[in-house]
Amino acid sequence: MQQRTLARSISVTGVGLHSGERVQLSLHPAAIDHGIAFRRTDLPDSKMIKLTPELINDTRLSSTIVTPEGVRVGTIEHMMSALAAYGIDNILIELNAPEIPIMDGSSLPFIYLLQDAGVVDQSAQKRFLRIKKPVRIEEPGKWVGFTPYEGFRITLTIAFDHPVFNRSNQTYQIDFSGQSYVEEIARARTFGFMQEVELMRSHNLGLGGNLNNAIVIDDMDVLNPEGLRYADEFVRHKILDAVGDLYTLGHPIIGAFEGFKSGHAINNALLRQTLATPEAFEWVSFPDDQLLPAAFHALPKVAS
Repeated sequence: MQQRTLARSISVTGVGLHSGERVQLSLHPAAIDHGIAFRRTDLPDSKMIKLTPELINDTRLSSTIVTPEGVRVGTIEHMMSALAAYGIDNILIELNAPEIPIMDGSSLPFIYLLQDAGVVDQSAQKRFLRIKKPVRIEEPGKWVGFTPYEGFRITLTIAFDHPVFNRSNQTYQIDFSGQSYVEEIARARTFGFMQEVELMRSHNLGLGGNLNNAIVIDDMDVLNPEGLRYADEFVRHKILDAVGDLYTLGHPIIGAFEGFKSGHAINNALLRQTLATPEAFEWVSFPDDQLLPAAFHALPKVAS
């Protein structure tokens, strides 16, 4: 399978969920082996930042790049999730603010951007990280792990003792060999509790949040007039986040990911632990697409 980039550049304007700042976001094609990189155009002499899991250094309610020089690119997980869905290997992402725009709180607007830009194959092989041995991270009340699996499968469980959550499934599994990310995951929005809003804002978080870009929950119910997009939208959004968090690796993963009460910090810790355990993984490519695991045959088609 070949590497992929965009057919053309595309831009959009939105608002940062936590910063509340207006953001101009531009996505550009990039050369073979360029990887996924960011540039803050609002900063003087801004350098390109090539994404790695080790640069995710702020995980308060989002996955945020913080470079050794203190340059921040926040809330990247929803856009990263869309890039994973399309198998984008090489892209330059420019923005004129410290945070990716939240759009509607899901990854669907980023999917539309990629569709509009078009996706093209490049003349080099895509690299995959294949899990060879289990890797697990445990923290008080939560855990995540990889196990070997010839495909890509995610199983997540959330646990909220609240009337809204008690009415829906809190466990969801998706196997990308037979299920569609765009249909089953992409529309799921981020969510939060009304009583947390003041606390978040006292820490300069959630300043751009509203009912147009997040599900807001009070003591008993969902406040959004339109209700939920899926009956189990909450756990599906956690899967959306996990797909994005794992794609900070910049390469697809061949394996199964499972978690209980996962979040950005523990997802990132799992990636770092995996990379620090050489016997747990290997890098592979597939010059013959017939040998490609079925989960990756389902990547959306490239532009003609």
